[in-house]
Amino acid sequence: MNVEQIYTGCLSQGAYYIESNGEVAVIDPLRETKPYLDRAQRDHATIKYIFETHFHADFVSGHVSLSEATGASIVYGPNANPSFDAIIAEDGQEFKVGNLTLKVLHTPGHTMESTTYLLKDANGKDYCIFSGDTLFLGDVGRPDLAQKGADMTQEDLAGILFESLRNKIMVLADDVIVYPAHGAGSACGKNMMKETVDTLGNQKKMNYALREDMTKEEFVTEVTDGLLPPPSYFPLNVKMNKEGYDNITEVLERGTKKLSPQEFETLANTTGAVVLDVRHQKDFMEAHIPRSIFIGIDGGFAPWVGALIADVEQPILLIAPEGREEETVTRLSRVGFDKTLGFLDGGIAAWTNAGKEIDSMQSVSAETLKEQLSNNVPVFDVRKDGEFESAHIPSATHTSLEFINQHLSKFPGDEPFYVHCAGGYRSVIAASILKSRGIHNVIDVAGGFKAIKEAGIEVTA
Repeated sequence: MNVEQIYTGCLSQGAYYIESNGEVAVIDPLRETKPYLDRAQRDHATIKYIFETHFHADFVSGHVSLSEATGASIVYGPNANPSFDAIIAEDGQEFKVGNLTLKVLHTPGHTMESTTYLLKDANGKDYCIFSGDTLFLGDVGRPDLAQKGADMTQEDLAGILFESLRNKIMVLADDVIVYPAHGAGSACGKNMMKETVDTLGNQKKMNYALREDMTKEEFVTEVTDGLLPPPSYFPLNVKMNKEGYDNITEVLERGTKKLSPQEFETLANTTGAVVLDVRHQKDFMEAHIPRSIFIGIDGGFAPWVGALIADVEQPILLIAPEGREEETVTRLSRVGFDKTLGFLDGGIAAWTNAGKEIDSMQSVSAETLKEQLSNNVPVFDVRKDGEFESAHIPSATHTSLEFINQHLSKFPGDEPFYVHCAGGYRSVIAASILKSRGIHNVIDVAGGFKAIKEAGIEVTA
């Protein structure tokens, strides 16, 4: 028996590869199929089933393309209604993979089709669960993302989730391993642990949502408390997961087209494409195409693209580090952004050599900011709510990055102002968005809040 967790940090997502006696099951695969095909080839095995725990909102699953490539059956739990051929399993139905058995445990609440898969070993002993977004480590799935009717509220879904956890999962033995679909950093929960694997027994002890003495009313209140609005791309990803999408091969071929500076500029002017620069923030600040948006490939790339560009139908033109163009297109496709039209061949150097206009961004040290604070300069903090509440510059205005477009009226029109985040990545994203909106008097604080504290600037306790 081989159970492998394939974890992707950018999305805080866990996919699973299970092999036994030459047969393979894949659970919640990412968009690109090659990793799973390569593993099966390595094991001289055949992918037999692709199990989906639910219609994912935060990423586009690779189930359709992987099924097309292998002939494997896609399996959903009860209540699923995809537009493509799939097995809609019954609660308790079992599937054989080599000497192993995967049993369907219908666990609605996060969504109504949400399903946990219980893996039994060759002797029929319960070994592990693949809990999707029903049970995380330290948390449970948020109950407000499902495409629900007017007659079902998030409180209703939370109540259903309470019953699913108590009747289907908490009755299992303490030594059963828990493999969730997400870990810390995912927007699908609010209190997840940094670990990605645990035992059910430990979760029963430390997960607030699994307290034995917890009433349903207490559960509903605690699970729904403090939920932030979900990113606007979530329902678009659900739609793609339910209805299908372009094959990843086509997306990569289209997105990795080399474009000369003139071709790039013409497409930008005629298609309304977003020019997305994914280089390091220092390179972007030094020189970039005017009105381009920075979201660096080496940060929390895909979720920030989803949150800030939002519309998966938006055409995109890329400025990428040399050799990382395919990686960028792949990571965009994971969150449904399939309309990449190509990349600037030769990068900014080619653009400059062609005599095209470039822009730059001003950045100062935290020590310089400290000197300027005595002049009551405006400071904007683009960190998340919890980060800001824990400590911040007393005079700073909070303008969380994920909602930056709702804060535009807060920024000064003429006088210089300073923007910072925790370490310098998100503030450059924010500044690039402001500049693309015509707000050019923005100054980035290098090193973010970490540097601010090190410089001895006063912050709240």
